[in-house]
Amino acid sequence: MKHITSLLSLLILASAATANDTHKPNIVYLLVDDLGWSDCGFMGCKDIQTPQIDSLARQGAILKSFYVQPVCSPTRACLMTGRYATHTGVYTVVRPGAPWGLPLNERTLPHALREAGYATAICGKWHLGEYQPEYTPTHRGFDQQYGHMFGAIDYFTHIRDGKHDWYRNDEPVQEEGYSTHLIAKEACRVIASKPDDKPLFLYVPFNGIHAPLQVPDEYKKNYSELLEPRRSIAGMLAAVDEAIGQIKDALNAKGLTDNTLIIFSSDNGGPNPGRATINAPLRAGKGTIYEGGVRVCAFATWPGHIPAGATIDEPLHGVDWYPTLLKLAGASIEQPLAPDGLDIWQVLTKGAKSPHDAILLMGGQPSKAAIRMGDWKLLLNASQQDAQEAPAEAPRAAEEVELYNLANDISEAKNLAETQPEKVQELRARLNVFLQDAVKPGNPAPVNAVNSQKAKNRNKKKGREIGI
Repeated sequence: MKHITSLLSLLILASAATANDTHKPNIVYLLVDDLGWSDCGFMGCKDIQTPQIDSLARQGAILKSFYVQPVCSPTRACLMTGRYATHTGVYTVVRPGAPWGLPLNERTLPHALREAGYATAICGKWHLGEYQPEYTPTHRGFDQQYGHMFGAIDYFTHIRDGKHDWYRNDEPVQEEGYSTHLIAKEACRVIASKPDDKPLFLYVPFNGIHAPLQVPDEYKKNYSELLEPRRSIAGMLAAVDEAIGQIKDALNAKGLTDNTLIIFSSDNGGPNPGRATINAPLRAGKGTIYEGGVRVCAFATWPGHIPAGATIDEPLHGVDWYPTLLKLAGASIEQPLAPDGLDIWQVLTKGAKSPHDAILLMGGQPSKAAIRMGDWKLLLNASQQDAQEAPAEAPRAAEEVELYNLANDISEAKNLAETQPEKVQELRARLNVFLQDAVKPGNPAPVNAVNSQKAKNRNKKKGREIGI
């Protein structure tokens, strides 16, 4: 009798755990590559139509002061770890074959969510290292991977610099088709095959609208009045918008819409602003720590949880999604490497103030940095050229200091550094706290850790059991 009672107790506990998992939100993160701050209709764009994106934005909260990093890989590292570049060492782009990536000792978002019972998948661009198997997505917490490791691939051949860059579960695969179409198709397949007993974390980092500017002609037909390169950007964004509509339809068909949090953002500001993308009224664009490089269009939607039609202007950063999502998922936030991000759920749902007293914005090396405190923003060496490879820091030149009040000057046109020395001193002191433990660019994992994991991988079977 005692054994029967114990068995019943275990069955009840297992049933309760399964029921609890089904009430955890599904999470879909849609990341668009190189999208300008004003390139979507919900941000006021007039020359490009984005009906699917705009519809989702209206159903939730538009984030008007959402910050990321100036280029691809650093933003992805922030999203995956909840930690600033000063702590991961990912200040700049991880290039093909570069002997570094997101450090192996970093706990990742998919890893933490998988521990909490989630099925995890990535469809799109990884861009956080691949020179050893240990750095690839299925070794960093994803049950499934599909897409490419780097940016700037040919959208049709999937080749970059003469090398094929298209993978399924981190193994090379030959597939024909426009990459935006393929990514959308796979994302829809993942949604359709979601296990009934597991919530889903689906990360969809499109390579659209990153260069090269390639799109089937049909997507440009409605934009004949636009000049190049804007016309190609419009077509590429139309393809991404269509893809997002397909993902939205897949969630509806599976009955997941009401219990799915959808997050949308660009990975950095738009490049070639004014000709290819539009960041106005923000200053500059991709690759800079001015607002046009680090402040991006973004929204979050979850029916019945995030008020529809809301606009939030509180300063938030990509690192904040890590602790926020872990808390929503019931995942443990306890870890050796503490996140820099803060829980922003009350900001999204209750109109609370930003939990940050200051937000750090890093350039391609530790000497190039900015800080936002309230309406004030201080920049150091904003015009300084970034080093091209992460491990070598460029020689330090004479320090340049800029100060702006974003409430009065969102375009960062009037430098107040000379007339506001006390404010400069205040923000500089807070920035120094951020920078005091900054690691060097690259910050590769210890060689022994890499070799140990390589040995384990050599002993694994070719086939890998996956969760979806």
